[in-house]
Amino acid sequence: MNKQQVFSINNEQAFNDAALQIFKHQAENCRVYHDFISGLNIDPATVHNIQQIPFLPVEFFKSHAVISSNADAEVTFTSSGTTGMITSRHFVTDVSWYTESFRAAFKLFYGDIEDYTILALLPAYLEREGSSLIYMADDLIKQSKNADSGFYLYNHDELYHQLKKQQEAQKPTLLIGVTFALLDFVEQYTINFPQLIVMETGGMKGRRKEMIREELHQQLCDGFGVKTIHSEYGMTELLSQAYSKGEGIFNCPPWMKIITRDPNDPLELLQNNKAGGINIIDLANINSCSFIATQDLGKVYTDGSFEVLGRFDNSDIRGCNLLIA
Repeated sequence: MNKQQVFSINNEQAFNDAALQIFKHQAENCRVYHDFISGLNIDPATVHNIQQIPFLPVEFFKSHAVISSNADAEVTFTSSGTTGMITSRHFVTDVSWYTESFRAAFKLFYGDIEDYTILALLPAYLEREGSSLIYMADDLIKQSKNADSGFYLYNHDELYHQLKKQQEAQKPTLLIGVTFALLDFVEQYTINFPQLIVMETGGMKGRRKEMIREELHQQLCDGFGVKTIHSEYGMTELLSQAYSKGEGIFNCPPWMKIITRDPNDPLELLQNNKAGGINIIDLANINSCSFIATQDLGKVYTDGSFEVLGRFDNSDIRGCNLLIA
């Protein structure tokens, strides 16, 4: 399975065929996943459709090297977490899969990156090493080939003046920010910039109390003068992201799929329109594990879109989009 096969997927059959091929590869070559499947008494040879594929609990990334390749890791992404918390480690043996995944997804959802000025307000991520979000934002900033694109830490005054400059020049602008930092900004500054795309990546990082999505997005809409707030749904353990252009409804790129599971029986998958645990198939994650059972709760709709409803009780406060809905 190569990148061309994965990133050219354009129908359900192609996705299913690729998923089964990648499953066979990972069941044989990823020791952690192989042992997990064996523990369930599942013979990979008997798996003939994606509904039969077992999903590896995301917690394994905290205690094991989840790798389906003999190559050394080119980069290791780590999850954020509070002091003393065990964080996930994602050993990426070929980072070009990640680069191609987020570049292709951005083009699919937003068009040519060179049409945008990319502003990134990501202080919690910039202050540590190993953030996959910073890796992506840095590449998008460079790909924009725009001298006005860049990162912001706590220099809100500079960001405000850059936004005013963009507004006056009527330049397409994307502001991607961690939730608490965007809220901090709009408490200091307000701007009426209807054309601005504000994309929140989720997470209060212990800086603020969690908020329901509607309340959060209304505050951000009022502060930036926009009609909707965009969101990104991704995590350290994945190499693909889903995007929402408003109302908390996310869509996946064609090589990613969300399936919900019964909260009381992790091996039982649910039909559409029923709330349950979020399982993710990420075919770009070919050298790790493409089949992840997360601690998020959500609902998948008939058209394949989904929303995140919250998290399982007692699960770690970490990662992206931890909003309680």
